[in-house]
Amino acid sequence: MQIINEFRMTVDSKSINEGFSRAAVAAFVAQLDPTLDEISDIKMAVSEAVTNCIVHAYPTSVGKIYIYAAILDGGTVKVSIRDKGCGIMDVRQAMEPLFTTLGGERAGLGFAVMESFTDKISVRSVLGKGTTVTLYKKINGRAAV
Repeated sequence: MQIINEFRMTVDSKSINEGFSRAAVAAFVAQLDPTLDEISDIKMAVSEAVTNCIVHAYPTSVGKIYIYAAILDGGTVKVSIRDKGCGIMDVRQAMEPLFTTLGGERAGLGFAVMESFTDKISVRSVLGKGTTVTLYKKINGRAAV
């Protein structure tokens, strides 16, 4: 698929940046004139991915979160959220609903939420080097690219 438009940004893994990241990606996607449901879906998926970086990738420190978003031909949005944190030992297990390494108030639904609000999700992770979550969402919206 051909890239029509793209942007990149880097934020610190601080809770305050979760909302900013979600809003920035939503503003970028707005050029496709998405429906309220479509924009809400993207915001929810980005929010979960960024929160995973904040909570899991850098549990005892502040690191960088790298966000890339692209509009692909045909109105598909690709969003990659990457960290250089601790990585995920078993991606398949981590993607199982209700699985969490932290317990407590964490429900273990982050990946399940991302999957339910996007058309496709891919997760790559290397222990000690970080994780990349890539989300794809087709925007039917009200405008053609």
